[in-house]
Amino acid sequence: MAEKGQDSAELSNPTPIGPAAERRLAAEGSVPEPGLDAPPLVDLRQYDPRGFVRGRPGWVVMLWWLVQAIAFPLTLHSHHAPRRALLRLFGAKIGRGVVIRPTARFTYPWKVEIGDHSWVGDNVVFYSLAPIRVGTHCVISQKTYLCTGSHDVTDPAFGLITGAIAIGNGAWIAADCFIAPGVKIGANTVIGARSAVFHSMPAQTVCWGSPCQVRGDRQILPKPKLH
Repeated sequence: MAEKGQDSAELSNPTPIGPAAERRLAAEGSVPEPGLDAPPLVDLRQYDPRGFVRGRPGWVVMLWWLVQAIAFPLTLHSHHAPRRALLRLFGAKIGRGVVIRPTARFTYPWKVEIGDHSWVGDNVVFYSLAPIRVGTHCVISQKTYLCTGSHDVTDPAFGLITGAIAIGNGAWIAADCFIAPGVKIGANTVIGARSAVFHSMPAQTVCWGSPCQVRGDRQILPKPKLH
């Protein structure tokens, strides 16, 4: 009986294991269950969004979301002028020749500025709780998420945190990147596909990774002459 009780105690209070053992167990498919039933450190009933300023009345926000959900998908894929016009109508600053695909999404367009001849790909999200500025001749490739809002993980009320995003002229944010609140991307910088950018990146560099890091300088080669 003592042996049986000892076995039960060992199962209910497993000995902590180190990282190497965890990797071995993971490879064998037998990772211990994490603690799931600890009390939460946050109380979401305390969350109070009233300090956040959307920049427009609620009815304007709802009208924009309705227009974006209905009108954007009805516009032809290569007809960008109607989408530029709708965004300008709701306060966005959109430059000349800007390409915006119909599946791009803008939370609050009046907080968005896009410079001349920039491209915004399919399923790009401008989560513009704070201002987002994109320079001229930039490319924001498909499925990139420009995120200006997060939450304070040290606050039991899970308070909202916002930070503006700025992307310099000539930059390219490749497919499926995440750009965190407060990040600035320098002019002519390239962010490689599926990078997670939590800190600002310097100008004219090539960067990638999760977290994103500078990997080298961006060099523009002279265009070959046609004979």
